[in-house]
Amino acid sequence: MPILVDLQAATLATGIPGYVLRKRLSRGTLTHHGYDHRRRALIDLNELTNPAPAEAA
Repeated sequence: MPILVDLQAATLATGIPGYVLRKRLSRGTLTHHGYDHRRRALIDLNELTNPAPAEAA
């Protein structure tokens, strides 16, 4: 079940700087889940806390 948070909450929860999260959103390495009522981008917190799968070489 996704835990949708804005970028500031994701930064506070994970310690990953906001500029890194914004860059990952723009590159498509994070899934964008729409916007909240204040037009802030929402991302899934589980996507940040779970380790990314290793890419095949």
